[in-house]
Amino acid sequence: MRKTVFMLLFCIAGAFLNISFNKILTISGIGLPLYLDTVLTITVTLFGGLFWGCLTGALTNIIGHSIDFWGWQGYLFALCNIATAFITWLFMRLFPQELKITQRQKTTAYKTMNLVVVLILLSFALCLAMSILGGLISALIQIITNSPADEMKLKALLGESMFSKLPVVLSEIISRIPINIIDRLLSVFLGFGVAFGISRFLKFLLPKKQ
Repeated sequence: MRKTVFMLLFCIAGAFLNISFNKILTISGIGLPLYLDTVLTITVTLFGGLFWGCLTGALTNIIGHSIDFWGWQGYLFALCNIATAFITWLFMRLFPQELKITQRQKTTAYKTMNLVVVLILLSFALCLAMSILGGLISALIQIITNSPADEMKLKALLGESMFSKLPVVLSEIISRIPINIIDRLLSVFLGFGVAFGISRFLKFLLPKKQ
């Protein structure tokens, strides 16, 4: 029961941190349409598993979009955050040793290199998945509402001429890839770093009984 309450509070805190990262980028004026709204989704998934990661992802978009509401269709993007948790969990199954944040064995250069490679692979898998899923959702919104999704303005930043002759679905998918490459790399490495840090902190705070 205590663990369940802790994980629930962790998910809620993670959702608000995801929203905060996104808000900081929005108001900072750096000019890059990065999101970083899945960092804690990745963290919670690595730390607590698929269910809690999906819950964090869902709460992130539900709460975040309710704060900045621009239409019911915006809630569909919660599927992207939930999919982030699922893909992260899948990589945890495929690479259990590399993504085991509670590993007690001595770290070597070889193990560190393996971890970096796995995190990069996870980043690109998320980039591809989020570009496709986000593009499909955005295209569906445009078809239903006959107007661009307010959340997405990437074509204006990357050059309208690059996408003007493409079908709307391909346009929405391809326009996301350059930004998602950067965003997912940052999110994955930050997410793993936070999960590892929390694991080390809890190990220090609650040492294993002899």
